[in-house]
Amino acid sequence: MTEKRPFRLPSARLVAIAAVAGVLCGAGAVWFRHIGSESPVQGAAVADSGLCEGAANRIASLKPFLKGQVAAMSAADRPRVVPLSFKGPDAQDMTLTDLKGKAVLLNLWATWCVPCREEMPALNALEKEKGGNDFEVVTVNIDIGADEKPKVFMDEYKIDALKLYRDSSMGVFNTLKKEGLAFGLPATMLLDENGCLLAAMNGPAAWDSEDAKALVSAVKAR
Repeated sequence: MTEKRPFRLPSARLVAIAAVAGVLCGAGAVWFRHIGSESPVQGAAVADSGLCEGAANRIASLKPFLKGQVAAMSAADRPRVVPLSFKGPDAQDMTLTDLKGKAVLLNLWATWCVPCREEMPALNALEKEKGGNDFEVVTVNIDIGADEKPKVFMDEYKIDALKLYRDSSMGVFNTLKKEGLAFGLPATMLLDENGCLLAAMNGPAAWDSEDAKALVSAVKAR
């Protein structure tokens, strides 16, 4: 990962940190393998065959890239749009529709989550290298209360490439939990340019690794 880390812990220990810390927003295991294998929640996900009709082939093409530092990320077996709403960098109301046109790595984090804090510099580095009109790392902070705490953290650790997206209600986490996509923090989803789910994982990863960069490059190549 990047040289400066909040806790200066080696990338190889990220998974161990998450397992030991057990940073959960509710009961249940942190790790899972089959995305979308849970019974769907009525009215939660938008199954738009027209919008996501090409997602299945896209998912199949990405499977060879789910390895190494991003091996914990699982390909979606039920492509769909998961309706999420949160606050944008200017405190404006947003949904995934506002990000349409670019692939997105959407990550949920909180300042009290040790593995989240550990991986933020790597997510920042990934955005610096790969971010643009066709891809964005969208990190949604779910600390309750005011924006000051996440802002201070981002300033202190020079998280300067990522925008501050917020959901102090934790509604985003609860939606992903109902969808079987989040059991703890951090939780990450990979979305195509239409907002269709391609892959997801729970737990931290070395997002500035060559494996992560190769995965992003594969998503962008459409």
